[in-house]
Amino acid sequence: MSAEPSGPAKKPSIVLTAGSKVKVRSAGTRDDALVSTGVFRGLVSVGGDNSLAVELDGTVKDEKGKIRLIPLNALLALDVLEAAKVEEEKRTDPGAPGYFR
Repeated sequence: MSAEPSGPAKKPSIVLTAGSKVKVRSAGTRDDALVSTGVFRGLVSVGGDNSLAVELDGTVKDEKGKIRLIPLNALLALDVLEAAKVEEEKRTDPGAPGYFR
């Protein structure tokens, strides 16, 4: 008998990282969803409501480079087309004492 667990291999956790290419479907008109394709830039809080910030890629004319804020409560679906690598948070503050490092 083997001492190792025979269950399925542990999958890595899913993380939505800034710089990932995404396609977001959100509440639009009564019959159609609003589709936004571009690069995820992060979460933004406006008036206490959190929103996804997506830099649009220009799949719709005259929208390239614009930042669209999509409230989380309007989110219907989010497809991660290309995931960006998770980078370690790096802080360089030369004025901070050593015990804050």
